[in-house]
Amino acid sequence: MIVPPKAEWQDFLSENYINWRRKIISLIEQSKLKAILSVNTELLTLYWEIGNDILTKQKEQGWGTKVITQLSKDLTERFPDDRGYSERNLKYMRKFALSYPDFPIVQVPLAQLEQLPIRKAALAELPCDENGVVQVPLAQISWYHHMSLISKVPTEAERAFYIIETAANGWSRDVMLSQVASGYIKAKGNAITNFQHTLPAYQSDLAQYAFKDPYNFSFLGTVALQRELDIEKNLARRITDFLLEMGKGFAFIGRQYHLEVDGDDYYIDILMYHLQLHCYVVVELKAVEFVPEFVSKLNFYISAVDEYVKAPEDKPTIGLLLCRSKSDTKARFALRGITQPLGIAQYETEKLFEDVASALPQIEDIENQLEECNR
Repeated sequence: MIVPPKAEWQDFLSENYINWRRKIISLIEQSKLKAILSVNTELLTLYWEIGNDILTKQKEQGWGTKVITQLSKDLTERFPDDRGYSERNLKYMRKFALSYPDFPIVQVPLAQLEQLPIRKAALAELPCDENGVVQVPLAQISWYHHMSLISKVPTEAERAFYIIETAANGWSRDVMLSQVASGYIKAKGNAITNFQHTLPAYQSDLAQYAFKDPYNFSFLGTVALQRELDIEKNLARRITDFLLEMGKGFAFIGRQYHLEVDGDDYYIDILMYHLQLHCYVVVELKAVEFVPEFVSKLNFYISAVDEYVKAPEDKPTIGLLLCRSKSDTKARFALRGITQPLGIAQYETEKLFEDVASALPQIEDIENQLEECNR
Protein backbone atom coordinates (compact mmCIF):
# COMPACT_ATOMS: atom_id res chain seq x y z
CA MET A 1 0.00 0.00 0.00
CA ILE A 2 1.41 3.38 -1.03
CA VAL A 3 0.91 6.03 1.62
CA PRO A 4 0.74 9.59 0.22
CA PRO A 5 2.99 12.16 1.86
CA LYS A 6 1.48 14.29 4.63
CA ALA A 7 1.19 17.33 2.37
CA GLU A 8 -0.86 15.29 -0.10
CA TRP A 9 -3.20 14.09 2.66
CA GLN A 10 -3.80 17.71 3.55
CA ASP A 11 -4.70 18.38 -0.09
CA PHE A 12 -7.33 15.64 0.17
CA LEU A 13 -8.91 17.50 3.08
CA SER A 14 -8.95 20.83 1.27
CA GLU A 15 -12.14 22.51 0.11
CA ASN A 16 -11.02 22.11 -3.51
CA TYR A 17 -10.81 18.31 -3.18
CA ILE A 18 -14.03 18.05 -1.14
CA ASN A 19 -15.95 19.99 -3.82
CA TRP A 20 -14.47 17.81 -6.56
CA ARG A 21 -15.32 14.63 -4.63
CA ARG A 22 -18.89 15.91 -4.17
CA LYS A 23 -19.11 16.41 -7.96
CA ILE A 24 -17.94 12.83 -8.65
CA ILE A 25 -20.43 11.41 -6.13
CA SER A 26 -23.20 13.46 -7.76
CA LEU A 27 -22.27 12.09 -11.21
CA ILE A 28 -22.44 8.51 -9.92
CA GLU A 29 -25.78 9.11 -8.19
CA GLN A 30 -27.24 10.75 -11.30
CA SER A 31 -26.07 7.83 -13.45
CA LYS A 32 -27.69 5.31 -11.09
CA LEU A 33 -30.90 7.36 -11.04
CA LYS A 34 -30.97 7.46 -14.85
CA ALA A 35 -30.59 3.67 -14.96
CA ILE A 36 -33.48 3.21 -12.51
CA LEU A 37 -35.67 5.66 -14.43
CA SER A 38 -34.82 3.90 -17.69
CA VAL A 39 -36.01 0.54 -16.32
CA ASN A 40 -39.11 2.18 -14.84
CA THR A 41 -39.89 3.89 -18.16
CA GLU A 42 -39.69 0.57 -20.02
CA LEU A 43 -42.01 -1.10 -17.51
CA LEU A 44 -44.56 1.72 -17.59
CA THR A 45 -44.44 1.76 -21.39
CA LEU A 46 -45.09 -2.00 -21.55
CA TYR A 47 -47.98 -1.81 -19.09
CA TRP A 48 -49.53 1.19 -20.84
CA GLU A 49 -49.34 -0.56 -24.23
CA ILE A 50 -50.96 -3.70 -22.81
CA GLY A 51 -53.67 -1.62 -21.15
CA ASN A 52 -54.25 0.39 -24.32
CA ASP A 53 -54.51 -2.81 -26.39
CA ILE A 54 -57.11 -4.17 -23.96
CA LEU A 55 -59.15 -0.99 -24.35
CA THR A 56 -58.86 -1.10 -28.14
CA LYS A 57 -59.86 -4.76 -28.44
CA GLN A 58 -62.78 -4.37 -26.05
CA LYS A 59 -64.04 -1.47 -28.14
CA GLU A 60 -63.45 -3.14 -31.51
CA GLN A 61 -64.60 -6.66 -30.60
CA GLY A 62 -67.16 -5.86 -27.94
CA TRP A 63 -65.32 -8.05 -25.44
CA GLY A 64 -66.18 -7.75 -21.76
CA THR A 65 -64.09 -8.27 -18.63
CA LYS A 66 -63.77 -12.03 -19.23
CA VAL A 67 -61.10 -11.35 -21.84
CA ILE A 68 -58.88 -9.96 -19.07
CA THR A 69 -59.36 -13.16 -17.06
CA GLN A 70 -58.37 -15.27 -20.06
CA LEU A 71 -55.43 -13.06 -21.00
CA SER A 72 -54.11 -13.23 -17.43
CA LYS A 73 -54.27 -17.01 -17.50
CA ASP A 74 -52.46 -17.21 -20.85
CA LEU A 75 -49.73 -14.72 -19.95
CA THR A 76 -49.10 -16.35 -16.56
CA GLU A 77 -48.66 -19.73 -18.26
CA ARG A 78 -46.32 -18.23 -20.88
CA PHE A 79 -44.30 -16.18 -18.36
CA PRO A 80 -44.48 -18.17 -15.09
CA ASP A 81 -41.62 -16.23 -13.48
CA ASP A 82 -43.31 -12.84 -14.01
CA ARG A 83 -45.81 -11.82 -11.36
CA GLY A 84 -47.08 -8.77 -13.22
CA TYR A 85 -49.82 -10.40 -15.26
CA SER A 86 -52.44 -11.16 -12.66
CA GLU A 87 -56.03 -10.30 -13.48
CA ARG A 88 -55.91 -7.47 -10.95
CA ASN A 89 -52.75 -5.99 -12.47
CA LEU A 90 -54.12 -6.23 -16.01
CA LYS A 91 -57.18 -4.28 -14.89
CA TYR A 92 -54.85 -1.63 -13.49
CA MET A 93 -53.02 -1.53 -16.83
CA ARG A 94 -56.34 -0.88 -18.54
CA LYS A 95 -57.17 1.85 -16.03
CA PHE A 96 -53.67 3.33 -16.42
CA ALA A 97 -54.08 3.62 -20.19
CA LEU A 98 -57.59 5.03 -19.76
CA SER A 99 -56.36 7.62 -17.24
CA TYR A 100 -53.33 8.72 -19.27
CA PRO A 101 -54.15 8.70 -23.00
CA ASP A 102 -51.16 11.00 -23.66
CA PHE A 103 -48.56 8.65 -22.15
CA PRO A 104 -45.64 9.10 -21.37
CA ILE A 105 -46.96 12.41 -19.99
CA VAL A 106 -50.07 13.71 -18.30
CA GLN A 107 -51.20 17.07 -19.66
CA VAL A 108 -52.68 19.51 -17.18
CA PRO A 109 -53.69 23.15 -17.76
CA LEU A 110 -51.22 25.50 -16.09
CA ALA A 111 -54.11 27.40 -14.52
CA GLN A 112 -55.16 24.26 -12.60
CA LEU A 113 -51.66 23.57 -11.29
CA GLU A 114 -51.28 27.18 -10.19
CA GLN A 115 -54.21 26.61 -7.84
CA LEU A 116 -52.24 23.86 -6.07
CA PRO A 117 -49.34 24.36 -3.62
CA ILE A 118 -46.52 23.98 -6.15
CA ARG A 119 -43.55 26.34 -6.05
CA LYS A 120 -43.39 28.78 -8.97
CA ALA A 121 -39.80 27.72 -9.63
CA ALA A 122 -40.84 24.05 -9.83
CA LEU A 123 -43.67 24.87 -12.25
CA ALA A 124 -41.31 26.89 -14.41
CA GLU A 125 -39.11 23.81 -14.90
CA LEU A 126 -41.96 21.78 -16.42
CA PRO A 127 -42.57 21.86 -20.22
CA CYS A 128 -45.53 24.05 -21.13
CA ASP A 129 -46.96 24.48 -24.65
CA GLU A 130 -48.30 27.63 -26.27
CA ASN A 131 -51.82 26.80 -25.06
CA GLY A 132 -50.75 26.89 -21.41
CA VAL A 133 -50.81 23.10 -20.94
CA VAL A 134 -48.11 21.64 -18.68
CA GLN A 135 -46.61 18.24 -19.49
CA VAL A 136 -45.77 16.18 -16.41
CA PRO A 137 -43.64 13.05 -17.08
CA LEU A 138 -45.24 9.89 -15.66
CA ALA A 139 -42.00 7.90 -15.33
CA GLN A 140 -40.91 9.97 -12.32
CA ILE A 141 -42.63 7.45 -10.03
CA SER A 142 -43.04 3.67 -10.06
CA TRP A 143 -45.88 1.52 -11.29
CA TYR A 144 -46.99 0.78 -7.74
CA HIS A 145 -47.16 4.51 -6.99
CA HIS A 146 -49.37 4.95 -10.06
CA MET A 147 -51.67 2.09 -9.05
CA SER A 148 -52.30 3.79 -5.72
CA LEU A 149 -52.71 7.29 -7.13
CA ILE A 150 -55.26 6.20 -9.71
CA SER A 151 -57.27 4.50 -6.96
CA LYS A 152 -57.03 7.27 -4.34
CA VAL A 153 -56.79 10.57 -6.24
CA PRO A 154 -59.64 11.35 -8.66
CA THR A 155 -58.42 14.34 -10.69
CA GLU A 156 -55.54 14.62 -13.15
CA ALA A 157 -54.31 17.88 -11.64
CA GLU A 158 -54.08 16.43 -8.12
CA ARG A 159 -52.41 13.27 -9.41
CA ALA A 160 -49.88 15.43 -11.27
CA PHE A 161 -49.26 17.31 -8.02
CA TYR A 162 -48.53 14.09 -6.11
CA ILE A 163 -46.32 12.80 -8.95
CA ILE A 164 -44.24 15.99 -8.70
CA GLU A 165 -44.09 15.92 -4.88
CA THR A 166 -43.33 12.19 -4.67
CA ALA A 167 -40.45 12.53 -7.13
CA ALA A 168 -39.09 15.65 -5.39
CA ASN A 169 -39.25 14.15 -1.89
CA GLY A 170 -38.35 10.55 -2.72
CA TRP A 171 -41.48 9.16 -1.04
CA SER A 172 -42.12 5.44 -0.94
CA ARG A 173 -45.61 4.32 -1.95
CA ASP A 174 -46.66 3.96 1.69
CA VAL A 175 -45.40 7.43 2.55
CA MET A 176 -47.15 8.90 -0.48
CA LEU A 177 -50.43 7.25 0.53
CA SER A 178 -50.00 8.57 4.06
CA GLN A 179 -49.55 12.08 2.68
CA VAL A 180 -52.65 11.70 0.51
CA ALA A 181 -54.69 10.45 3.47
CA SER A 182 -53.51 13.26 5.76
CA GLY A 183 -54.53 16.00 3.33
CA TYR A 184 -51.00 17.04 2.35
CA ILE A 185 -52.28 18.87 -0.72
CA LYS A 186 -54.31 21.24 1.47
CA ALA A 187 -51.68 21.63 4.21
CA LYS A 188 -48.55 22.31 2.13
CA GLY A 189 -47.58 25.97 2.03
CA ASN A 190 -50.63 26.83 4.14
CA ALA A 191 -48.89 28.14 7.27
CA ILE A 192 -49.53 31.78 8.09
CA THR A 193 -46.21 33.58 7.61
CA ASN A 194 -44.64 36.97 7.03
CA PHE A 195 -42.00 35.58 4.63
CA GLN A 196 -43.14 37.77 1.75
CA HIS A 197 -42.18 40.85 3.75
CA THR A 198 -39.13 39.56 5.62
CA LEU A 199 -37.24 37.40 3.08
CA PRO A 200 -35.86 38.04 -0.43
CA ALA A 201 -38.23 36.96 -3.21
CA TYR A 202 -36.11 33.97 -4.25
CA GLN A 203 -36.10 32.64 -0.67
CA SER A 204 -39.65 33.63 0.27
CA ASP A 205 -41.26 31.24 -2.23
CA LEU A 206 -39.11 28.30 -1.11
CA ALA A 207 -39.68 29.08 2.57
CA GLN A 208 -43.46 29.34 2.20
CA TYR A 209 -43.70 25.89 0.67
CA ALA A 210 -41.29 24.40 3.21
CA PHE A 211 -43.95 24.84 5.90
CA LYS A 212 -47.53 23.62 6.09
CA ASP A 213 -50.65 23.79 8.23
CA PRO A 214 -51.75 21.63 9.93
CA TYR A 215 -48.95 19.22 10.85
CA ASN A 216 -50.08 15.67 11.51
CA PHE A 217 -48.45 14.23 14.66
CA SER A 218 -50.85 11.32 15.02
CA PHE A 219 -47.83 8.97 14.87
CA LEU A 220 -47.18 9.93 18.51
CA GLY A 221 -49.65 7.23 19.44
CA THR A 222 -51.74 8.98 22.10
CA VAL A 223 -54.64 11.41 22.20
CA ALA A 224 -53.85 12.79 25.63
CA LEU A 225 -50.66 14.77 25.06
CA GLN A 226 -51.14 18.06 26.89
CA ARG A 227 -47.68 19.21 28.01
CA GLU A 228 -45.13 20.69 25.62
CA LEU A 229 -42.32 18.62 27.16
CA ASP A 230 -44.26 15.40 26.54
CA ILE A 231 -44.71 16.34 22.90
CA GLU A 232 -41.04 17.26 22.50
CA LYS A 233 -39.86 13.98 24.03
CA ASN A 234 -42.14 11.92 21.81
CA LEU A 235 -41.16 13.83 18.68
CA ALA A 236 -37.47 13.29 19.49
CA ARG A 237 -38.13 9.58 20.12
CA ARG A 238 -39.97 9.29 16.79
CA ILE A 239 -37.46 11.46 14.96
CA THR A 240 -37.83 9.66 11.61
CA ASP A 241 -41.58 10.21 11.58
CA PHE A 242 -41.12 13.78 12.79
CA LEU A 243 -38.66 14.67 10.02
CA LEU A 244 -40.87 12.99 7.43
CA GLU A 245 -43.83 15.10 8.57
CA MET A 246 -41.74 18.29 8.58
CA GLY A 247 -40.73 17.66 4.98
CA LYS A 248 -37.67 17.51 2.77
CA GLY A 249 -34.66 19.54 3.85
CA PHE A 250 -35.22 19.64 7.61
CA ALA A 251 -32.44 18.38 9.89
CA PHE A 252 -32.86 17.90 13.65
CA ILE A 253 -30.31 19.77 15.80
CA GLY A 254 -31.73 19.19 19.28
CA ARG A 255 -34.54 19.70 21.78
CA GLN A 256 -34.40 22.01 24.83
CA TYR A 257 -31.48 23.67 23.07
CA HIS A 258 -29.65 25.80 25.65
CA LEU A 259 -28.85 29.47 25.12
CA GLU A 260 -27.41 31.90 27.63
CA VAL A 261 -28.39 35.52 27.16
CA ASP A 262 -26.95 38.16 29.50
CA GLY A 263 -26.40 35.60 32.24
CA ASP A 264 -29.87 34.01 32.02
CA ASP A 265 -30.61 30.50 30.69
CA TYR A 266 -33.13 29.88 27.92
CA TYR A 267 -34.18 26.62 26.28
CA ILE A 268 -35.53 26.38 22.74
CA ASP A 269 -38.13 23.63 22.37
CA ILE A 270 -36.70 22.25 19.11
CA LEU A 271 -33.87 23.63 16.96
CA MET A 272 -33.63 22.49 13.34
CA TYR A 273 -31.68 23.39 10.22
CA HIS A 274 -33.11 23.57 6.69
CA LEU A 275 -30.61 22.40 4.09
CA GLN A 276 -32.25 24.10 1.08
CA LEU A 277 -32.95 27.38 2.86
CA HIS A 278 -29.50 27.29 4.53
CA CYS A 279 -30.86 28.57 7.81
CA TYR A 280 -31.72 27.53 11.36
CA VAL A 281 -35.38 26.97 12.21
CA VAL A 282 -36.56 27.60 15.78
CA VAL A 283 -39.65 25.51 16.58
CA GLU A 284 -41.79 26.46 19.58
CA LEU A 285 -44.51 24.02 20.68
CA LYS A 286 -47.63 25.10 22.53
CA ALA A 287 -50.17 22.57 23.80
CA VAL A 288 -52.84 25.26 23.92
CA GLU A 289 -54.63 27.62 21.56
CA PHE A 290 -52.54 30.36 19.97
CA VAL A 291 -52.27 33.67 21.79
CA PRO A 292 -50.40 36.68 20.34
CA GLU A 293 -47.93 36.78 23.25
CA PHE A 294 -46.29 33.58 21.94
CA VAL A 295 -44.89 35.52 18.97
CA SER A 296 -42.81 37.81 21.17
CA LYS A 297 -40.99 34.92 22.84
CA LEU A 298 -40.29 33.21 19.51
CA ASN A 299 -39.05 36.49 18.08
CA PHE A 300 -36.61 36.69 21.02
CA TYR A 301 -35.32 33.16 20.33
CA ILE A 302 -34.80 33.96 16.64
CA SER A 303 -32.67 36.97 17.59
CA ALA A 304 -30.64 34.89 20.05
CA VAL A 305 -29.94 32.14 17.49
CA ASP A 306 -28.93 34.76 14.91
CA GLU A 307 -26.55 36.28 17.45
CA TYR A 308 -25.02 33.20 19.12
CA VAL A 309 -25.53 30.20 16.80
CA LYS A 310 -25.81 31.33 13.18
CA ALA A 311 -22.63 31.32 11.10
CA PRO A 312 -21.85 34.22 8.73
CA GLU A 313 -22.73 32.08 5.69
CA ASP A 314 -26.13 31.03 7.10
CA LYS A 315 -29.28 32.83 6.04
CA PRO A 316 -31.45 34.56 8.70
CA THR A 317 -33.08 32.20 11.18
CA ILE A 318 -36.77 31.35 10.70
CA GLY A 319 -39.24 30.74 13.52
CA LEU A 320 -42.13 28.26 13.48
CA LEU A 321 -44.80 28.40 16.16
CA LEU A 322 -46.84 25.19 16.47
CA CYS A 323 -50.04 25.42 18.52
CA ARG A 324 -52.81 23.00 19.39
CA SER A 325 -55.23 25.34 17.59
CA LYS A 326 -55.30 28.89 16.30
CA SER A 327 -57.39 31.73 14.96
CA ASP A 328 -56.04 32.67 11.52
CA THR A 329 -57.09 36.28 12.01
CA LYS A 330 -55.28 36.59 15.35
CA ALA A 331 -52.21 34.93 13.84
CA ARG A 332 -52.09 37.40 10.94
CA PHE A 333 -52.55 40.38 13.27
CA ALA A 334 -49.75 39.09 15.53
CA LEU A 335 -47.29 38.96 12.61
CA ARG A 336 -47.89 42.54 11.51
CA GLY A 337 -44.83 44.64 12.19
CA ILE A 338 -42.60 41.63 12.94
CA THR A 339 -39.39 42.10 10.95
CA GLN A 340 -37.98 38.59 11.38
CA PRO A 341 -39.24 35.60 9.30
CA LEU A 342 -41.84 33.69 11.28
CA GLY A 343 -44.64 31.22 10.60
CA ILE A 344 -47.61 30.02 12.63
CA ALA A 345 -49.33 26.65 12.21
CA GLN A 346 -51.27 24.13 14.26
CA TYR A 347 -50.70 20.44 14.79
CA GLU A 348 -53.01 17.47 15.17
CA THR A 349 -52.49 14.40 17.32
CA GLU A 350 -56.03 13.03 17.37
CA LYS A 351 -56.94 12.96 13.68
CA LEU A 352 -55.86 9.40 13.00
CA PHE A 353 -57.60 8.07 16.07
CA GLU A 354 -60.78 10.00 15.32
CA ASP A 355 -60.81 8.46 11.84
CA VAL A 356 -60.33 4.98 13.27
CA ALA A 357 -62.94 5.52 15.97
CA SER A 358 -65.51 6.71 13.46
CA ALA A 359 -64.98 3.54 11.42
CA LEU A 360 -65.58 1.23 14.38
CA PRO A 361 -69.08 -0.15 15.05
CA GLN A 362 -71.05 1.53 17.81
CA ILE A 363 -72.16 -0.37 20.94
CA GLU A 364 -75.77 -0.34 19.73
CA ASP A 365 -74.73 -1.94 16.44
CA ILE A 366 -72.85 -4.73 18.22
CA GLU A 367 -75.77 -5.39 20.57
CA ASN A 368 -78.21 -5.55 17.65
CA GLN A 369 -76.00 -8.03 15.81
CA LEU A 370 -75.69 -10.21 18.93
CA GLU A 371 -79.47 -10.21 19.34
CA GLU A 372 -79.92 -11.30 15.72
CA CYS A 373 -77.39 -14.11 16.21
CA ASN A 374 -79.27 -15.36 19.29
CA ARG A 375 -82.64 -15.49 17.53
